[in-house]
Amino acid sequence: MGLFSFIKNAGAKVFGIGKTTAEESADEAREKAKKLTNAVETLGFEVLDLNIEVKDDTATVWGQANSQETKEKVVLVLGNTEGIGSVDDRMTVEVEEPVAQFHTVVKGDYLSKIAKKYYGNAMKYPVIFEANKPMLTHPDKIYPGQVLRIPTLEE
Repeated sequence: MGLFSFIKNAGAKVFGIGKTTAEESADEAREKAKKLTNAVETLGFEVLDLNIEVKDDTATVWGQANSQETKEKVVLVLGNTEGIGSVDDRMTVEVEEPVAQFHTVVKGDYLSKIAKKYYGNAMKYPVIFEANKPMLTHPDKIYPGQVLRIPTLEE
């Protein structure tokens, strides 16, 4: 018989069975968006009309966060997820507040070292730890590539 060549994405369109690569990709993106939405909701972040879409390695998020802190934490949850390379933040905030800085953890980083860099005082590491809860469960459990919120210190 031999080898026959076909248009690999035509079958689903012609016969209505199976899915094209684009349809499978769209299904995977919807499933990933659903999982990300579930993660945000499970962590208890208050975002009115939360909507997340995933395309390629970009997550786009809409909704109204109850605070700047919540907004930033939602962005971190999405961005610190395997397979997500960027987050398009389109959320709004109920009350405007100062925006935090972000720090990407590198090998050899630990919270007190990061606190020393941003605050000039290594003993301020609990501020960073608290600012990244519930994503952080222990001050020593950070990893290279992870992005952390570094909030402005209140005077």
